[in-house]
Amino acid sequence: MTSAGRLLLILAVIAVVGGAFVMLRTPSTPADGGLATRPGGAGQTSRQGNPVGDLKLESLERRNDARSTPSRDVFRFEERRVEAAPPRPRPRQPVEQLSPPVPTGPPPPPPIPLRYIGYLDEAGEAPRVAVLSDGRGNVFNGKEGDVIEGRYRVLRIGNDSADLIYVDGRGRQTIRLSGQ
Repeated sequence: MTSAGRLLLILAVIAVVGGAFVMLRTPSTPADGGLATRPGGAGQTSRQGNPVGDLKLESLERRNDARSTPSRDVFRFEERRVEAAPPRPRPRQPVEQLSPPVPTGPPPPPPIPLRYIGYLDEAGEAPRVAVLSDGRGNVFNGKEGDVIEGRYRVLRIGNDSADLIYVDGRGRQTIRLSGQ
């Protein structure tokens, strides 16, 4: 395609887009300010005998007499206004009854960062050995009562969980079998 052909194509596209833009932005009311009618519809009437294009806008106006006051305005989308009851005053409490906040004590110990990945069970009377991991590649083995990593004591070893506690006796935690 030559440069003149391309220029002609670009101008045609601009003209079509510009024409569509002008048609969409122009109001669709007739120039004489009257009501627009459909072609061939000048002789049509509604069921009540009124011409189709004739609207009685005065019938939509709000009247101020008691018989025509509606409970709500169908042309407004808002919730019905309800008269709110005045708030009841709260009974005042004497200052003597108010007490300072009670301290809850020291914060609980942090959770034990070990994972229970399994147990070793030998045939016979040998106790079970828990296999624990710290998530960094270190694996620890311990029987009930053993101290792991110098900080945790193994209390109980079950099939799907192990109970550990800090060596100083605080923070008992049940660690579920994670398999990793």
